[in-house]
Amino acid sequence: MNELELTGRSRTHIIDLVEPRCSLHYETVASLLAMRDEAAKAGIDLAPCSSFRDFDTQLSIWNRKWNGERPLYDRAGRPLRRSELSDSEAIDAILSWSSLPGGSRHHWGSDLDVIDRAAMPAGYKLELVPSEYASGGIFARLTQWLDENMHRFGFFRPYRTDRGGVSPEPWHLSYAPVALPALESLSLSTLRHVLEASEIAGKSHVLNRLPEIYTRYLLSIDPPPPKSS
Repeated sequence: MNELELTGRSRTHIIDLVEPRCSLHYETVASLLAMRDEAAKAGIDLAPCSSFRDFDTQLSIWNRKWNGERPLYDRAGRPLRRSELSDSEAIDAILSWSSLPGGSRHHWGSDLDVIDRAAMPAGYKLELVPSEYASGGIFARLTQWLDENMHRFGFFRPYRTDRGGVSPEPWHLSYAPVALPALESLSLSTLRHVLEASEIAGKSHVLNRLPEIYTRYLLSIDPPPPKSS
């Protein structure tokens, strides 16, 4: 991927699918479809509810959260009031659940949030919270199936455990053959350059903390399991 693709400012690496409706890196598509076919044999309708997201979309999410126009949550998922947070606390609250514009894995087309459409009753309102994917949750079967099968198709969970950065997201899958090289290519200097030229809210505070943010929220992930010999 080139710099524009890495930072979500171009979609030349992206293919749009009709069923399931999503947008992904062209190298990710075949593996997702193969995994869907396999999941269907177990009665699971594995589908993305979020896939490629460009820079401007991620910027809008960030700015609306910074300005208190979208909800903020602590690491345990409890609501927070923006007016009661310092700027530094707001940065951490946003980054616990949403990526920095230019630094989102969704920019690469390798990452997607998945659900089991077959498990959802009519009118169900998706929350995309860990309890939905835990034992007894609506997507518990999906979680178990992914645990047992996703690695065969090249997928892993980058936010499987709490490493002090992004909060655990059992719904978030990453296609390793695309995502690992992308993360290695996205340098701190590239991210700084993109953000300096952007209209990101709280820019001075973000740039001041950028080396820490880059290490804590971008680099600190759960790696895919080693390939078996």
